[in-house]
Amino acid sequence: MSSPSLTDLEQRNRLPTLFEVLSRRTLAPVDLFSFYIYMRDQQRSVDYLDFWLDVSQHMSLCRHYVRELRRSVLVATPDLEKADSKSSSNALENIETFGDIPLVEAGPSGLHNGKHDLENQEADQRLSAFLRSDGHNSGHSPQNSLGSQNVERTPSDEQPRPSSGTRNDSTSPGHTVARADIRASAEKVLYTYLLPGAEREIVLPEDMVSTIINLVEDDGRDDPEVFDPAKDYVFQAMERDAFPGFLQAKALGNLVPLSIVARLAFALISFGGGFWGAFYVVLRDKPRHTRCWLILPFIVASYFIVSYQYKIDPLMAFLGYSEYTFMNWSPIREPYVRKLLNKRATATILIAAFVTTALSVLFIFVPGTML
Repeated sequence: MSSPSLTDLEQRNRLPTLFEVLSRRTLAPVDLFSFYIYMRDQQRSVDYLDFWLDVSQHMSLCRHYVRELRRSVLVATPDLEKADSKSSSNALENIETFGDIPLVEAGPSGLHNGKHDLENQEADQRLSAFLRSDGHNSGHSPQNSLGSQNVERTPSDEQPRPSSGTRNDSTSPGHTVARADIRASAEKVLYTYLLPGAEREIVLPEDMVSTIINLVEDDGRDDPEVFDPAKDYVFQAMERDAFPGFLQAKALGNLVPLSIVARLAFALISFGGGFWGAFYVVLRDKPRHTRCWLILPFIVASYFIVSYQYKIDPLMAFLGYSEYTFMNWSPIREPYVRKLLNKRATATILIAAFVTTALSVLFIFVPGTML
């Protein structure tokens, strides 16, 4: 899918939704890649995201298959649409309805608000209905049916001409997606995530899993609607349990947990050194120009303690970078997130400066004593 345009990003003066992230309509650090790393390293539930992505890929595979099937039928029978036969028109009636199926990232079936989304939902329903009927007649292709009609129209003294067009059979070399690929894709999703004891089994309601298993194994279905309930359930779970933490970590901060803990350690060490030096110069009654060296450890300590508290590195935020794994930084490309992080970085710098100033003034100007 093409990357979002700059105009769309500028018009979205807000944080993105989970659907926009999964649809690849956002940029770093709130893009799908960052969300995947967050689910893997911090949420420890990347299997749910992989399930959602695999089901979306299954939907895209089905769309490609139907579009190629329609294209091959139209190429193999170019005069079919002009024929007066009612049976010829009915042969392509179901396939022609898929000419406008968008090849976009499939979203949750329950999220359809606008007119365009309603049209996509209806297209998905027609797609599943066609695949169900196509699955029951997998041995009978539209090409064979149309070919038999053409033979009947051929005069008895004229030999039928061999077709020079692309075969409509989904297993022909002209197709990049075969009907068996759709079946294999559905079984892969089932055996990887849903069967009890599967390699990457995800926790779903038992009745939902049983229904999907029966539809795939007993009824032989492999259309996308089979996985819609599980897909919606996983989407709502990620939206409720994982996505708020992701936005807080990536849109309001630019550090990963290990880096945050490391900053706390540096802050405590710097505070320890700063307070040790402060009490030393006070109790030894050192002059004020010597006490000014206390500013250095207090600057480091204040910077790191504020960075730990607000989970943001102000300097890296000003430079436009966000940490996606420990000590690995990527540019911040989402305009609204960068503006938000710059505001938070400014606030944290001011807080760190205030703490540094307060501690420095306290220990520089306090009267000294000689023990």
